[in-house]
Amino acid sequence: MSNQNVDNSSIKYPPLLEEFLNYFSTVKARSYNTIKAYSYDLVLFLRFLKQRRGKVDPNVEFDEIDISDVDVDLIESVDLNDLYAYLNFVTHERSNTPPARARKVASLRSFYNYLYKKAKVINKNPTQELEAPKLSVRQPIYLTLEESKKLLNSIDGPFKERDYAIITLFLNCGLRVSELVNINIDDIKDDKLTVIGKGNKQRIVYLNDACIDAINTYLKVRPKEGVKDKKALFLSKRLKRISVKTVQYTVKKHLKKANLEGKKYSAHKLRHTAATLMYRYGNVDIRTLQKLLGHSNVSTTQIYTHVDDSQLKEAVNKNPLSQKNKDNEENKR
Repeated sequence: MSNQNVDNSSIKYPPLLEEFLNYFSTVKARSYNTIKAYSYDLVLFLRFLKQRRGKVDPNVEFDEIDISDVDVDLIESVDLNDLYAYLNFVTHERSNTPPARARKVASLRSFYNYLYKKAKVINKNPTQELEAPKLSVRQPIYLTLEESKKLLNSIDGPFKERDYAIITLFLNCGLRVSELVNINIDDIKDDKLTVIGKGNKQRIVYLNDACIDAINTYLKVRPKEGVKDKKALFLSKRLKRISVKTVQYTVKKHLKKANLEGKKYSAHKLRHTAATLMYRYGNVDIRTLQKLLGHSNVSTTQIYTHVDDSQLKEAVNKNPLSQKNKDNEENKR
């Protein structure tokens, strides 16, 4: 069983790992969640490495192995066989899925690239030949246009103006949940919304009439007294900046009310919905969609270029040879 949510805060890191995580956080400006994930992956790897090298008391539980004494010599001793043995370990002992293993490969590559190219403390990089597991391309789960309208029309309750604005932004702008909760009122200038995405990258999202109207309607009822975070656009019932957890709960609540919870929809799936609707109905090209969604690589955006069965049927029917050959029919008579 994989312990992906293990708290590493009490673990004493070896200096090289601590330096790498600091570099990744400050210089590379990676998100807290990315740092946490890489920290987990590399702690797991170093524990595996110590155990593989016979440097652990057999009576010590794996998740209690001390890695604070890991030095350059141990890290540099790693070869390709060790790396594949580690991936085999996380597959069979930790039940890691291909995406989880792919992330571990990314963690190892980043760590060893730093040690080899930046810190220059090792003379070889064994991850250069390390292959990541092949991942099947998953089609994004999204609401249809009709389902999206049904969701918007079903929103009600004591926070209906706030919730309607939140879901309208998701469905129209394709924001990430983390981007939405961090919106400040002064981030909105006319029809422009400035958001901070992954890697602390700033981008401009243009608001359409539906978004502007929903935000203005919410601002009319947004509390003004006792607000603990006056800059925050969206507030919780405790008058604090709304949290990611609250947004996720809010979206699921309204999806359930609209009888749309059956397909494992979520707040993130509304981002998929926005991208799919823009690509399908708005004739938005892939590069524009990439910029709007804040993807660093266009390959991430390409999942939205999928087509459904109705489009495939329509494409075949539009073939100029799709009609029955009447001349041929007459010749047969």
